[in-house]
Amino acid sequence: MDAVEMLFLFDYYGDMLTERQRMCLDLRYNQDLSLAEIAEELGVSRQGVHDNIIRAEAHLQKMEAKTGCVRRYLQSREAMQTILQSVTALQNHTDPLVREVADRIANAASSIEE
Repeated sequence: MDAVEMLFLFDYYGDMLTERQRMCLDLRYNQDLSLAEIAEELGVSRQGVHDNIIRAEAHLQKMEAKTGCVRRYLQSREAMQTILQSVTALQNHTDPLVREVADRIANAASSIEE
C-alpha cells in the first residue's frame, strides 16, 4: 500500500487507533520523518516505532476491509471527475438548452463535492 492510500485510511479511521499509533503515523506520513527521527521525537526505540506503525497500518487496512469507506469515496471521486469532464463538453454545445442543463448538472455536482 502506498503512502497516499495510507493517508486516506488514516484520515478516515485514525480515531480508532491508540494515541501512540496516531502519533507514529502522523510523524511518518504527514511529516515524512524516518523511523529513527520518530523514535528520537517520542523517546522510544526505532523498533518500537516500527512495531507501532505496522500494527496501526494493519488495523487501518482491517477497518477498510470491513467498511470500504475509502474505496467508495475514491470511486465516487472518480465518477465525479467523469461527470465534470462530460459537463464541460456539454457546456460548449451549440444548443442553449443543452448548455442550460449542463450548467445545472455542474452546479449539482459542485454542491456534492462541497
